[in-house]
Amino acid sequence: MAGVAGDATTAVPSEREEGPAAYPAPPGAKGGDRDRQERDERERERRRRWHRGDLRWSPYAFVAPFFLFFAVFGLFPLLYTGWASLHRVELTAPDDMEWVGLRNFSRLLHDDFFWNALQNTVTIGLLSTVPQLLIALGIAHLLNYRLRGSMFFRVAVLTPYATSVAAATLVFVLLFGRDHGMINWGLGLAGFDAVDWQNGTWTSQLAVSTIVVWRWTGYNALIYLAAMQSIPHELYESAALDGASPRQQFLHVTIPSLRPTILFTCVVSTIGATQLFGEPLLFNGGAGATGGSDHQFQTLGLYLYEQGWVNLHLGRASAIAWSMFLILLLIGAVNWLVARRLRRSS
Repeated sequence: MAGVAGDATTAVPSEREEGPAAYPAPPGAKGGDRDRQERDERERERRRRWHRGDLRWSPYAFVAPFFLFFAVFGLFPLLYTGWASLHRVELTAPDDMEWVGLRNFSRLLHDDFFWNALQNTVTIGLLSTVPQLLIALGIAHLLNYRLRGSMFFRVAVLTPYATSVAAATLVFVLLFGRDHGMINWGLGLAGFDAVDWQNGTWTSQLAVSTIVVWRWTGYNALIYLAAMQSIPHELYESAALDGASPRQQFLHVTIPSLRPTILFTCVVSTIGATQLFGEPLLFNGGAGATGGSDHQFQTLGLYLYEQGWVNLHLGRASAIAWSMFLILLLIGAVNWLVARRLRRSS
């Protein structure tokens, strides 16, 4: 009886027992847990693959809009212009192309107006770039000191850059007016005769260069100021301990430290001068893209516009555009060589 009772007590679970041992798992429960674990593992693997793909392809997705817009508005026009430069094609019938090879380019070599525009572009570029960068360097040096209201002056020097080129040029047209311009009025007070700024060769180029200097000096000054503020103060302290005056510190500490920045601004200003268009076009008034009565301030940009949109010679205009592009590539190559020499010397 005792053995039977013992067997009965071991066979039948006690009422106090709780948990899984008291209620056996139904058939197939282990298989369900296994399926759930496999589903969770597949979900985790899918998330890992998604995360790896996100890390790999997200940067390309972020920069894709730039390349899309560049392909549509940059690369395609460049290639199409290069193709059109090898054909005789008119703007009124852009689909009617006649293959001429390099004839449009060879014609430019014997085109006096092209060489005149190139010479004017170089002259105006020099008259605007050199004073512009020198003045910008001086303004940046003054703003580098702790002046009261320095933020106001920084915004003030950038105001001409934010001004519309049309508004700025029209104001300067009034200033350089022959009969009622303020410049000639000031010259008259000083005892000089009035100057016909628009019809003279050097005077018109000087006037156009003045507009460029006024618009871009503040922009370059802020670039120089940012570079000056990154120069370590220890260099100035060491120079001061050696007895260097502020002028000597500027010449022997500031200028050498700004060489890469000066080179950058020279290249950017040269590229801008090569593409100069708005200022000489508006300075000419209603005369169009001729650049004066004798083409005295017609730049390459104006000559391109005249050939393509006035004379409707799209093939010739495309050849001029590609000639300007080759000039810019030459400027970039010179910049690379100079920058390489500066890195080696430093």
